[in-house]
Amino acid sequence: MTARDRRAEAGMTDSTDIVATAHLMADAARAAILPHFRARDLQSDNKRAAGFDPVTEADRAAERAMRAVLAERRPEDAIIGEEFGTEAGRSGISWILDPIDGTRAFICGATSWGVLIGVSDGSGMVYGLIDQPYTGERFEGGFGIARLTGPRGVEPLRTRTGVTLDQASLMTTFPEVGTVEEGAAFRRVAEKVQLTRYGLDCYAYALLALGQIDLVIEAGLQSYDIAGPLAVVQAAGGIVTDWQGGPAHQGGRVLAAASPEIHAAALDLLRG
Repeated sequence: MTARDRRAEAGMTDSTDIVATAHLMADAARAAILPHFRARDLQSDNKRAAGFDPVTEADRAAERAMRAVLAERRPEDAIIGEEFGTEAGRSGISWILDPIDGTRAFICGATSWGVLIGVSDGSGMVYGLIDQPYTGERFEGGFGIARLTGPRGVEPLRTRTGVTLDQASLMTTFPEVGTVEEGAAFRRVAEKVQLTRYGLDCYAYALLALGQIDLVIEAGLQSYDIAGPLAVVQAAGGIVTDWQGGPAHQGGRVLAAASPEIHAAALDLLRG
């Protein structure tokens, strides 16, 4: 076996372990979260001095559960988590975790929230997972994988093509989107599409990867909000950038599109 073959074999082994570990983490998060969902006595704390940014024991328990899996299986990897911060690693692999993306929806009993897991190496995002524990849907992408595992079994993920902007469906989480300027930019796109819907959190990216919608536009994101969804959408054939067409893995202003044509049309409008 040549050195190149050994490196390729090692990379495949590591990718297999990363995927298996991600599934164990998502399983652990499900078990931690579901007892709290729609519980009558669920309490939330506000992480902001001004405004409302809720966190619940379900958020904390889920991230603790995922970190415990990593501590056992991949202790050399770095971790970036919403609730418990950053833990340095030595392997070159980083796990970006959002235990419940959409906590506002969670505390309202809606099902648009999800567990987000993203994996990056020196080259960028290599794998992502969006898990909706209550509906039993798990969207994942990377290492040649682009699939939904759910109540109907395993389905391929593939973004929709052949749709023009005036036929497109657009989603975002908040109608306000961000600043006044960002809201105006969003409305320039919303005025041109066929349908705009609000409040879907990470589930909007899952629907984009599934070929149900064509655009997701958001602002004010953190890395843990977008890392997992970005990998899933890209694996399904979509495009994810910032509002200038640059990298989006650090968050901020994000444009996710089903096709190059839809992406270009929306990007032109966002730039004004």
